[in-house]
Amino acid sequence: MTERDHLTLIEGRLRARGRTVAGVDEAGRGCLAGPVAAGAVILDASQPIRGLRDSKKLSKKRREELFGEIKEKSIAWAVAMTGPEEIDRINIFRAALRTMEKAVLALDTEPDFVLVDGNAVTSLPVEQKAVVKGDDSCASIAAASIVAKVSRDRLMNELETKYPGYGLSGHKGYPTKEHLESLRRLGPSPIHRKSFKGVL
Repeated sequence: MTERDHLTLIEGRLRARGRTVAGVDEAGRGCLAGPVAAGAVILDASQPIRGLRDSKKLSKKRREELFGEIKEKSIAWAVAMTGPEEIDRINIFRAALRTMEKAVLALDTEPDFVLVDGNAVTSLPVEQKAVVKGDDSCASIAAASIVAKVSRDRLMNELETKYPGYGLSGHKGYPTKEHLESLRRLGPSPIHRKSFKGVL
């Protein structure tokens, strides 16, 4: 089985039954700062995108290239974000699911089947399947992971100028040694998640 066969097997079976399939994934769940982001993508079977896989396993340059292809070739794509205050209020698990729901609802084309990365589905009134490690086994989820990751990384680069000193453009909000040291030195910024260990 080739990599492309492996990545499109689930979608292929659903499309053969006439289903419009969206993949959805989140990025930034484990960060101490910034929003959690979600991407949703409906791929076009007639325009395959080669090299789709978990965004974390791709170089920054390759993620950017694939993001451009996804925007150009997919039937629909969307991104949604939920900020730190909401994350602190409802917890990161619920915030990630709600953000994925928002991303699916923002699609220009309505799917009738949603593949969700992870082990839980959303509350959307549409047929769904949770796929553990779906960003490495489903092309549409892999595409969604790239959309979410690239969009969030770009935002964190912008937030670096608004909240200097934390190194946001480098670690993107993840709990690196540099980030934890800057928190001890500067205290949390308005975009830090106060409910996360190490922030306060």
